[in-house]
Amino acid sequence: MESKEKIIITQRVNSNIDYNEQIHIPNFIQDHGVLLVLQEPYLDIIQVSINTEEWLNIPPENLLGQNIKCLLDSHLIDNIRQNLAGYFEYINPVKLSIQCGNEVRLFNSIIHRNDGVVILELEPCEDKSEPDFSQFYQLTFPIINKIHKSANLHELCEIVVQEIRKITGFDRVMIYKFHPDDSGEVIAEDKREDQEAYLGLYYPAYDVPQVARAVFSVKFIRTIPNINSSIVELLPKFNPLTNQPLDLTFSVLRGVSPCHIEYLDNMGVMGSMSISLVKEGKLWGLIACHHQSIKYIPYDKRVVCEFLGQIMSIHIPMREQNDNLDYKVTLKSVQSEVIKIIYESEDLLNVITNIGSKLLTIVGATGAAISLEGEYHKVGKTPTDPEITELINWVNNQINTDIYSTDYLPKIYPSAKEFKEIASGLLVLEIAKLQEVYVLWFRPEVSQTVNWAGNPEYPIQIESDGTMKLCPRKSFEQWQEILQFHSLPWQSYEIEGAQEFKTAIVGIVMRRISELAKINLELEQSNSELDSFTYIASHDLKEPLRGIHNYSTFLMEDYGEIIDQDGREKLETLVRLTQRMEDLINALLFFSRLGRQELHKSTINLNKLIENVAEVVRMSKPDASIEIRKMDDLPVIYGDKILMEEVFSNLINNGVKYNKKEDKIVEIGYEETEESASTIYVKDNGIGIREKHQETIFKIFKRLHGKDKFGGGTGVGLTIVKKIIERHGGKIWLESKYGEGTTFYVKLWNQE
Repeated sequence: MESKEKIIITQRVNSNIDYNEQIHIPNFIQDHGVLLVLQEPYLDIIQVSINTEEWLNIPPENLLGQNIKCLLDSHLIDNIRQNLAGYFEYINPVKLSIQCGNEVRLFNSIIHRNDGVVILELEPCEDKSEPDFSQFYQLTFPIINKIHKSANLHELCEIVVQEIRKITGFDRVMIYKFHPDDSGEVIAEDKREDQEAYLGLYYPAYDVPQVARAVFSVKFIRTIPNINSSIVELLPKFNPLTNQPLDLTFSVLRGVSPCHIEYLDNMGVMGSMSISLVKEGKLWGLIACHHQSIKYIPYDKRVVCEFLGQIMSIHIPMREQNDNLDYKVTLKSVQSEVIKIIYESEDLLNVITNIGSKLLTIVGATGAAISLEGEYHKVGKTPTDPEITELINWVNNQINTDIYSTDYLPKIYPSAKEFKEIASGLLVLEIAKLQEVYVLWFRPEVSQTVNWAGNPEYPIQIESDGTMKLCPRKSFEQWQEILQFHSLPWQSYEIEGAQEFKTAIVGIVMRRISELAKINLELEQSNSELDSFTYIASHDLKEPLRGIHNYSTFLMEDYGEIIDQDGREKLETLVRLTQRMEDLINALLFFSRLGRQELHKSTINLNKLIENVAEVVRMSKPDASIEIRKMDDLPVIYGDKILMEEVFSNLINNGVKYNKKEDKIVEIGYEETEESASTIYVKDNGIGIREKHQETIFKIFKRLHGKDKFGGGTGVGLTIVKKIIERHGGKIWLESKYGEGTTFYVKLWNQE
């Protein structure tokens, strides 16, 4: 492979390209063996490869419909049955001596069940000795010992490629690791000295399509002795039991995809073997073996190689943990320190203050933002607040998990191109979705140069009928790609640190929720006691107060002629004060009842309710010039009708009462807000409210004027209005210009 540099700006491809070839059902096998399909329980032959005459000296047509005993003696048939029953002594391969014309030939038989049938594959065998476990042990034990002593992933891979090449004699043995974007990289290699190195080269995802990965995930070894092998079809073409192509997923002779043959031929490879490396149930990589000439590996050596592949798979997680060990130890130390700070903190704001830059260190980020109570608390280099808001909205719409990471954010979220120098990498923790509590970590763009084994773009060929076909690459000359919009990838141990951070934060939240629940319970009890006290106190106060009022009135009526003018004025004052006191007590009693009163909610025609209230207001002030305007299409609201009348009666009366103008105008309308809610406004042209008083007017007994000015009052009206609105789950606020008028806004729900 000649070295050739080309600088390209492109996107990495993935293995999800439309690849329709079903490689597990090719309908043919390779020509270095024979395949027989048997139907249980009698092991009748129902399908065969068409090369039986070459290997068994029997035409395929003559075998169909026959029982396996036409080929094998009864004791060999018993061996097959023992194999199918799972007896260890009869594991694959089972050696079979078969009379083939005038000679007896020895075969290794590989037996398995699939697709509702027994598949019996025969490969020629020269070694007449039975499998010897001691030989297997002597061959594998030294290698396993080396694997156990390997310190890291690099050493592990080097040992495996060297040992497998010694066992098999392949020209080149590589370990090919899959990356999260499905591309692959050669991370270890042992080869002939005269061959060009593939170590460090990347291969695009479509070199190993998803259909091939699916097979490699369950069938852990694949051999292709000769890419120029003849195509050996099956007879009949389909499985007679299913009338579908025979599933050859687990077959050792399974035919090779023409696309893959062309791919190997373009690489100058004639014989190959691939061994799966599986980590935690997922295909992690492959041990790829290449040879420039025909290369047949006996079954016993294939078993050893497959076994070593599985031993390596077991060690991969442990060796990966040893990589970057110093960084991991430092990271874990900081993470532990942060967790301790969290557990000792009272709330999230304290956490943010106390952690500081350690928030970045726990995941190796350069910037972080915590979304809490509508504000962003930021550390390091971050996007702007509006950019973070849009980013969180995108995450909410796109991601269904509580933790999400990417090292190529601008490719999937184009708006991030504007701040790629800050956030090409993103790690998000969702702490509480409803309360919009999030933690976001950022990493900057890092230019990366990737050496590809050939042009990584899709090799698409347009057929005569206009369809597109995926073709093998013709060239494997080195291409250099400069990756844009990528950050350093988030490592699994960094993401684990983020998850531990979340667990600790949730601990704070749960502790706070527990404390709030306790406080709420105590508050409910206190409110209940206060309501009871207020009701009892108000009721009991009215009796002596009524006595004072009545006796003062009796004094004026019965002794009015005896009492002088000063005395009469004091008695009148006493009567007036007792009346005001009773009004205050009645207001307090009504207010206390609001906390305990059951709401009788229903749909309310607001147009009709306002008309009724307006009529009462006009009748109560017949001499005043009052104009009450309302929109014709006020919305239907949902609530307690009597209490809603109290709300709008109070607001409209206030608009008339606190008004010095000759023509008093009150306007009622509404604004659409969110779904199922409306904001109703009551606007007047009255005296207005100074800005400094606008926060206090809803407090109980708070009056802004003297007790006799504007007709007097208790100072409870707006307090009652606010409590009614809040009990309905709504909200009240105001806008006012002193001397010009006031507008009260009431948000109410249109339905339950």
